[in-house]
Amino acid sequence: MTTVHRLTQRDARRIAVRAQLLASPRPAGLLDVVRGLGSVQVDLTAAVAPSPELVCWSRLGRGYRLGELDELFEDRAVIELRGRVMAADDLRLYRAEMADWGRHPRVEWQEFSAEWVQANDLCRRDILDRLAEEAPLPAAAFEDTCEVPWRSTGWTNNQNVVRLIDFMESRGEVAVAARGERGERLWDLADRVHPETDVVPVDEALRARSERALRALGVMRPKVHDLAGIARPEIEPPGEPAVIDGVRGKWCVDPAQLDAAFRGRTTVLSPLDRLVFDRKRMHEIFEFDYQLEMYKPKAKRRWGYYALPILHGDRLVGKVDAAADRDRGRLVVHAIHEDETFSVSLRAAINREIDSLAAFLGLRAER
Repeated sequence: MTTVHRLTQRDARRIAVRAQLLASPRPAGLLDVVRGLGSVQVDLTAAVAPSPELVCWSRLGRGYRLGELDELFEDRAVIELRGRVMAADDLRLYRAEMADWGRHPRVEWQEFSAEWVQANDLCRRDILDRLAEEAPLPAAAFEDTCEVPWRSTGWTNNQNVVRLIDFMESRGEVAVAARGERGERLWDLADRVHPETDVVPVDEALRARSERALRALGVMRPKVHDLAGIARPEIEPPGEPAVIDGVRGKWCVDPAQLDAAFRGRTTVLSPLDRLVFDRKRMHEIFEFDYQLEMYKPKAKRRWGYYALPILHGDRLVGKVDAAADRDRGRLVVHAIHEDETFSVSLRAAINREIDSLAAFLGLRAER
């Protein structure tokens, strides 16, 4: 009989924090962070700093230099795939799926996408020919010669070239070679960007990706996601089954995290940090009330345009409403929102982290 682990909410929080490399001691280096997290989501909103920079700083603190992640990308130690930065050798877990893309659709949307790409094969070939001669290029550089428009109820409706290039990336034909001055993706032929790796068979690779995703999260719902954040319902849930006291439903836990020692620390997080990105999971195990409010009218914001969650030990205890004023060389702290009354020592620890964040950005904290 399979053992079902019974966790308290504190157990679950500590497992999640430790798995996300946010406990003490800090990771040894940046590549260890990328590998440990599985992937780092790319988002270039720079109200404070781009999210990948904040994610890496939250783990490494003074051990991380602004722009060091870009240097790893330029050295091809990491790659960007499907909007996430990951270790370059993890490409081995995607190659078989890339080669098989569209040939054996597992779900209806994959079949529809494959048919759409085939219908626009001439445009696809035009893109490949142009990249062979002039790469790297942004999507805006290509003429839209698609014969069948992309239909969507979302923002990608009729964004034919952008959508086609996204699928070509999934097919392993093109890859992000660099980012432009405005942060736009610059594309090249994949075989000029991607490193040589072995190829892991599709089913084995999908299992490995789901196991890596659990290792990075520590505890998660049985609905499986891979390193690129894509749902994989065809894969058996990884890890071992668990229940969390006071929380409904089933969970999966990484057995390597069970009964491990925990020593917490204090830091502030990106709003897109994986510890808080799944807002439902965040609410269930951390009981933390938080939303990214940059898309709300100013009058309806409770915590600020780009408020940074505050992690203290195994608790999310508040938010820092801050913005970088680079013209004046300041990190302006508009407010520190306390979800619980802060002790003198906690307030001092948060202020040290704010000062550390400002120094990391080459700014001075202004309260």
